[in-house]
Amino acid sequence: MKPLVAILSGSRSDLPKVEKAREVLRALDIPHDVRVLSAHRTPERTIQYVRAAEDAGVEVFIACAGMAAHLAGVVAGHTFRPVIGVPIAAGALRGMDALLATAQMPSGVPVATVGVDGTKNAAYLAARILAATRPALIESLRADLMRQREAYDSPDPRVPAASVSE
Repeated sequence: MKPLVAILSGSRSDLPKVEKAREVLRALDIPHDVRVLSAHRTPERTIQYVRAAEDAGVEVFIACAGMAAHLAGVVAGHTFRPVIGVPIAAGALRGMDALLATAQMPSGVPVATVGVDGTKNAAYLAARILAATRPALIESLRADLMRQREAYDSPDPRVPAASVSE
């Protein structure tokens, strides 16, 4: 199947974090592609990939990068498809620099931004974007949310259902 979501990682070292997004997309049966591409080290290859992926049917891009975190902005500057930026905790500021760089985009070049290392939420956001035109995906998302709620509400006899601190 042709990928609907492209996940770009600015560094191989971020791939373990990217794997969490892949788990969500696999569970929701959303075809996706993962590439290591850099806004700084491989800018031409990054732009070529974005254009080719868009032509091949990719509908949402997820861009994961730390520190200067220009990857999401570069992707957004070369596609009209939705771009979700994931700031990755790296360097001395542990992702705060990446968060600001990802969120503070110029007018007309939007990047939806999730929290630092928020690759799972990026995948869920991509799924919700795709679900706008895919009713079956809405049902998959609903079932996934119900499983999460059940796991959260699972009774543990050692913990009271509600407690009040005094």
